[in-house]
Amino acid sequence: MSETASKALGAPAASPDAGRWKALVFIALAQLMVVLDATIVNIALPSAQQDLGISDGNRQWVVTAYALAFGGLLLFGGRIADLWGRKKAFVVGLGGFAVASALGGAATNEAMMFGARALQGVFGALLAPAALSLLAVMFTDAKERAKAFGIYGAIAGGGGAVGLILGGFLTEYLDWRWTFFVNIPFAIVAAAGAYFVIREPEGGRNRSPLDIPGVVLSTLGLVALVYGFTRAESEGWSDSVTIGMFVASVVLLATFVIVESRVKAPLLPLRVITERNRGGIYLSLGLAIIAMFGLFLFLTYYLQIVKGYSPVKTGFAFLPMIAGMITGSTQIGTRLMTRVAPRLLMGPGFLVAALGMLLLTRLEIGSSYAALLLPAMLLLGLGMGTAFMPAMSLSTQGVEPRDAGVASAMVNTSQQVGGAIGTALLNTIAASATTSYIADHIAGAGSRSQQQLVQLEGMVEGYTSAIWFAVGILVVAAAIALTFVNAGRPGSATVTGSGSGEGVADEVQVPVVAH
Repeated sequence: MSETASKALGAPAASPDAGRWKALVFIALAQLMVVLDATIVNIALPSAQQDLGISDGNRQWVVTAYALAFGGLLLFGGRIADLWGRKKAFVVGLGGFAVASALGGAATNEAMMFGARALQGVFGALLAPAALSLLAVMFTDAKERAKAFGIYGAIAGGGGAVGLILGGFLTEYLDWRWTFFVNIPFAIVAAAGAYFVIREPEGGRNRSPLDIPGVVLSTLGLVALVYGFTRAESEGWSDSVTIGMFVASVVLLATFVIVESRVKAPLLPLRVITERNRGGIYLSLGLAIIAMFGLFLFLTYYLQIVKGYSPVKTGFAFLPMIAGMITGSTQIGTRLMTRVAPRLLMGPGFLVAALGMLLLTRLEIGSSYAALLLPAMLLLGLGMGTAFMPAMSLSTQGVEPRDAGVASAMVNTSQQVGGAIGTALLNTIAASATTSYIADHIAGAGSRSQQQLVQLEGMVEGYTSAIWFAVGILVVAAAIALTFVNAGRPGSATVTGSGSGEGVADEVQVPVVAH
């Protein structure tokens, strides 16, 4: 009897894998490595630029090469995970990421560095959706799923700030090259553990032929979108290439949607994104990440340039946010996930984060860390951790097993694109406000020290202007979560499978899916 037929007849679901909690350790370790890498390299960038002779104009490519490959290939990576099997994709992704990291650490010129970063992005795009979809298919009990995704959500949210601390330590006390080499032991341990511990459930593969037009259109469309925002940050929004990239992105992604609605085996089955809960998750998560990425950037600059903190001290200054995220995700989110509907965690979570962001609009040169930054970061962490946990869990609920990889890739895509947009959009707003403030006040500054003070005041004015936009973005994210996400609390219904028909998983709100 086929798997689908047995589900239709109400056959009992397979019992959960006995090694799932051990597997979670290695999946979490891999996720931490990928998230760390997004921020750890930023701390090391000035030192690497000097050593390798990278020009100011080209230094952005250390970050951009990774972002383009990672963001552009995520959907393809998710589909490969569904085709090969998540365990195999996970181990291959880890191995490739380790090799790429070794090349980055050993880089002797800018070309080798840019190539290594792009290669890290390629394997990251395979690894990230494989990790999330493994969790989705291994944890099927409502309470266990809440706990597992709580841990995963805390790492996804707090890992970036941990990267700032680790990056500061490695750069200050060892060498910038160690910000790359540190990935290698992470990857080896996670790959070995995954190989021996992970037992992927049977019957979840999608062996349909690969949708090549979909791969090409989605990759080029996402690359154009991410590059458009990245270029807007450095060249301005009116730059002809920037505008051309946005136009190309719209055309390519619109064509991609048309192709996906017509081909027999689409790269991204539209049923994955048109279901209102998942659509709401992808949209609200993307918006929240826009706000978060901008904040990391501004607070890092504020603490180092305005307050004069060292890289290590800056990293430690972010610890309250990490503590808040871990608490919100593993304590508040996990405990309430099985008792209340997800939107009642996501909506208020984003609003609490918005309140923390609102406090930061009062930032001044002499602002006290304990009186302003500490409570603001705690609120931000608590709110984001509480919201991220149910979002991560719900993003893969109700999908058919064969779509788990691509649904997971959509979560990562919304975060990656959100990060690119957040950095470019909020940075542009901040730069514009800073320029305007300095132009208005510099004339009245007679001495050199007064001029320096005006410049610092201008920077802070820029940060607070952008943070106001971030507050608004988080409020919109909360409204979307409360409006779109209407799934009941997990465990409110018993389900043995996702159904076989294309629309089954979409028509029925499935709180927990046992594969």
